Amino acid sequence: MMEWKVDNIKCGGCAGRIRQQLMTLAGVSEVHVNIEQGTVSVNAEPEQESAIIARLTRLGYPLQGTTSGLAAVEADVRSLVSCAIGRLQADEK
Repeated sequence: MMEWKVDNIKCGGCAGRIRQQLMTLAGVSEVHVNIEQGTVSVNAEPEQESAIIARLTRLGYPLQGTTSGLAAVEADVRSLVSCAIGRLQADEK
């Protein structure tokens, strides 16, 4: 199981969107998000690590400490959009 501390996880909407998006990657069999600790744990093939990190970053949840300045602002905005999508998807269920 791989685990990372990531920025911008704020609620269940964020967690749901992260789980949903990472489970679409080949080789990923399990995803756990700890909102309070800001961690994402993934059971996946080791060669999928870079794809998982790239997907997290694209969603607005970069690895903790890897962004600053405008890149951090962009990640925060992306996470807000991602979170909103996660909340809407949860409401539809």
